[in-house]
Amino acid sequence: MQISRRHCLLWGAGLASGSLLGACATPSSTKTVSSMGFFQQQLGKARITALSDGIGRRPLDAGFVKNAPLAQVQAALAAANLPTTHIDVPYTCFVVELDGKRYLLDTGFADNGAAGTGHLHQHMRAAGIDPANIDAVIISHMHGDHINGLRRKDGSLVYPKAKVHIPQDEAAFWLDDARMLALPESGRGGFQNARRVFKGYPRELIQLFKSGEDIAPGISTLAAFGHSPGHTAIRVQSGSERFTFIGDAAHLPVLFVKNPDWQVQFDMNPEQARITRHALLARLAADKDWVGGYHFPLPAIGQLQKSGAGYEWVPRK
Repeated sequence: MQISRRHCLLWGAGLASGSLLGACATPSSTKTVSSMGFFQQQLGKARITALSDGIGRRPLDAGFVKNAPLAQVQAALAAANLPTTHIDVPYTCFVVELDGKRYLLDTGFADNGAAGTGHLHQHMRAAGIDPANIDAVIISHMHGDHINGLRRKDGSLVYPKAKVHIPQDEAAFWLDDARMLALPESGRGGFQNARRVFKGYPRELIQLFKSGEDIAPGISTLAAFGHSPGHTAIRVQSGSERFTFIGDAAHLPVLFVKNPDWQVQFDMNPEQARITRHALLARLAADKDWVGGYHFPLPAIGQLQKSGAGYEWVPRK
């Protein structure tokens, strides 16, 4: 994946705290407590829990969608009965409980984020999940809002017993010293943040994987490059039912699922991200997977239906 120097500068400068993002089949049974920050759904013998780490607000400007007029973006928000002057960005992690193990998909901010974030553990406990019992963490990509929840500000590990599965291409990019040092100091923030999180991390807990490999029986990965060099989707299957976590392959569903050609400003390779988004959404709609995304609002689990040139994401009720 080719990443331009301009995109390295943008992401390197903004990802130390996730600030760019912060501003960025019928189930067997379903349990909803969205007002308490979580949503649970049974998936065969597995249980999927969507968990809010919080919401970040950012003013809406012409740069948020790089290839659509601001008026068109505002019209799409208005059609969804959403404000047109700002964007409220949800941060949604997922816990998969399968075969006696608990897998956390992405991590939120812990105590590293802005006000309004860092609520993941509060909502885990409300859902009946003890954070100390997380067995493994699966990272979709290494942008700050997805990895910062692994390590607190004081340097302590949030999940000191959990294996951490990281896409190999992500680690190769963000932990490349030569790539970081080729940038001016102002553009190194995202690279430095990756080192803040992973420097000194116990080696026995880090598991690199190639996108497309299985993590465990019933948990597979799908290459979904473009948003970042090794961005990866995660698919859970139990019996005939499937759930796919698409990470940031599509940002807010009312904008980027509805209009897959639109390119959010955070995509590091916008054209590859656009192609990936079309292919992934088409596959998930055809497969009738349950689908969740990191920036999808609770319940954050739903299905895709073809609608014109794009798709409707229909949340589970």
